[in-house]
Order: sequence, then structure tokens, then C-alpha cells
Amino acid sequence: MAPNPTIMHSVEQLGYRVTVGDVATQAGLNVAEASQGLLALASDAGGHLQVSETGDLVYLFPKNFRVILRNKYFQLKLQEWWQKIWGIIFYLIRISFGIFLIASIALITISIIFIISAANSERDTDDRGGGFSFFYFPDLFWYLSPDYDTRQRQRRREKSNLNFFEAVFSFLFGDGNPNANLEERRWQEIANVIRNNQGAIVAEQIAPYLDDIGEGSAKEYEDYMLPVLTRFNGQPAVSPEGQIVYYFPELQVSAAKKRYESLSDRLIEFSWRFSAATSGQIMLSAGLGVANFVGALVLGSLLRDGVVAAQLGGLVAFVQGIYWLLLAFGTGFLVIPLIRYFWIQWRNSKISDRNRIRQARARLLADPDTQLQQKISFARQFAAEKVIGTDDLAYSTETDLLEQEFRD
Repeated sequence: MAPNPTIMHSVEQLGYRVTVGDVATQAGLNVAEASQGLLALASDAGGHLQVSETGDLVYLFPKNFRVILRNKYFQLKLQEWWQKIWGIIFYLIRISFGIFLIASIALITISIIFIISAANSERDTDDRGGGFSFFYFPDLFWYLSPDYDTRQRQRRREKSNLNFFEAVFSFLFGDGNPNANLEERRWQEIANVIRNNQGAIVAEQIAPYLDDIGEGSAKEYEDYMLPVLTRFNGQPAVSPEGQIVYYFPELQVSAAKKRYESLSDRLIEFSWRFSAATSGQIMLSAGLGVANFVGALVLGSLLRDGVVAAQLGGLVAFVQGIYWLLLAFGTGFLVIPLIRYFWIQWRNSKISDRNRIRQARARLLADPDTQLQQKISFARQFAAEKVIGTDDLAYSTETDLLEQEFRD
């Protein structure tokens, strides 16, 4: 089985020398999962174990361990290949909606022109070209040009990193879940809170990072701390006054001196955005969508005259065959963003409620009462920070055991 990509990324960020606590904190992983993953990675990538005199383990990895793994695992090669291919495929999917919108408008407009021209020619053969004068073609090539964004920035301060086709996709489907990594952020921040407090905390310090902490006895007895204890292998301790504090031995050990992480006092969920496109790009997309839908309705009324369509044949016959597809696309192009807009408003109201509740918990911690101050003071008795340097090692798999004993 290929190594865990999250653990690999954490090892790189931490400088290739890590403890289980370092990785669990960096990635927000379960301590047991981090321990097992580091062992597997060290075995597969030629890593080394360093054992301190106190029995703590440090994992040392070569800086080219990804190359070693890539040569060893065909699956990793496939993953890297697929990520590149999927990036191209997904980009083509994104721009396809804009391309189809332009193609739909073009087909509908040309078909309407042909049908109206044919109808006019039956009434007055001298006025065959008159139908063309009714139609205005917006300068779509201006919007599609490579320097579209540059010229837009010159016209207004509003900026966007999206081109026209990407803006159409963003208008239709948005830009993804802003909280897709919420659970990962949650556990990373909880682990950093524990690490910043030298591995000893009280439940009130963790509550602002959780959602539901229960009511009544569940809240009073701090049942919501059980997942945290399980994930980071924590242990509870009870003060003489009957107050519970928690300490986490694995998170008190590090391979290098760490600076205290600057954290928010609570977990913050981000609001959903309707679109990352500029207001101008949204208006353009909506305007083209309306034009496409109205054009489809007009074309539908003209196509009811089957005699004219049959006489024209060719392109008009083709458009008649796919008319319901054009109408469905035009309808969906307007309905999907409308539904999504109201769904986002409902979703953001729920996010605001959860953020407000977590903020209230953080305020209680910012202005602690006497009882909470006593708990925090008792927790500090269990605080500890152990940094394992190279001078603290009793054994390392980097060198032969006899050589180490001779050196000692």
C-alpha cells in the first residue's frame, strides 16, 4: 500500500525530521494513524529511527524520499499522472459550458435569421436581405480575447483571475466548498492549541473549535472531549476540587524547537460565495443566458411552421433536431444559478449561527471566572515540552550499533 500523502507532505513541511506528535499536530491526524504512517513511510522510503535516552522516537527521512517512493511504487506514478490528466480534463469541462453557450446562441441566432429571411422572401423577393439588419452581435471576441482581463482592470478596479469561460462555469456552479478542508483545519487548530499550551489544556480551551458540545450532563461532564482524547491519545486528570484537565504526552515531544502558532481564538467557517467572477462577468453571463433562453423561445415559435423549416433544411433542420437540448440548456443556465443563490443564503445563515456560538465560547475563555482560572492553573502542572536534539540520542539506525557504542 502506498504511503499516506498527508504524512508525506507534513514530513516535508517539518524539515524531514519529525516525531509522531509533530506530524499529528501538523496534519491534524489521529496519533495512532500518524505513528503507523510514519513507520510505513520510514520502511518504504529508507528513513531512519532515532531513539532518545528517554525512549522517545524521532523519524529522519532523506530529502529525496519522494523519488525513492516513485521508483518503488507504480501506484504513486499513476496518481501523479492522473492528477495532471484530471487537471486538464476538469479545465476542459469548466470551459465547455461557456463554449456551449456561445455555440447555442450562434446556432439559435443564425437559424432565426434564416427562417425570418425565408419567410420575408416569400412575401417580397426584393427584401430578402432585410432580416439581417434586425440583429445586433455583441463584441464577444472582445470578451474572449487573451488580454480581456487586462483591459477590464483598466476600466474598473474590480479584479478577477477568471477568463470568460471560467466565469461562466463559476456563474453556473460556483467555485467549490470553501470549507472542504474544515475537519482538517479543525484538528490542526486543536492540536496547535494543545501544543501551544505545552500539551496540557482544559475543555473550555477546545470548545471554541467544536460544533456540538451537547447540553445538560453531556456538557457538564465534558463528553465532547472524548474524540479529542481518542485522536491525540490524551489522558484526563482530576484536581482536588473535582475539575478535569487533559494532557497529551505525544504532543509534548518534538524533534525541533517550535514557535508558538498564532491561531484564531475559535474555528471559523467561511461563507459560501455565489461566484468568484466579477460583477461584470456575472452580468455578462446572466445577460447571455437570458438572450439564449429568449432566443430559444423565439426559435421554438418559428420552428412550429414545419413547412419553412423543411424548405430550408440543412442547418435549420439540424437545430430543429436538437431544439429541446438547446431549450433545456437555456433553462438550466438560468434556473441552476437561481436555485444555488437561495441555497447559499440558507447555508450561510447556518454557518453564521455556528460561528456565533463558537465566538461566544471563546469570549468565556477570554474573560475566565475564578473556577476556570483554577482549572487552567491546575492544567499547567502537567505542561511539559521535550525537544529531542541530536545530542539527546541513545541510538540511531543511520549508523551501525557497534560504531555508536564505540563513539559513546
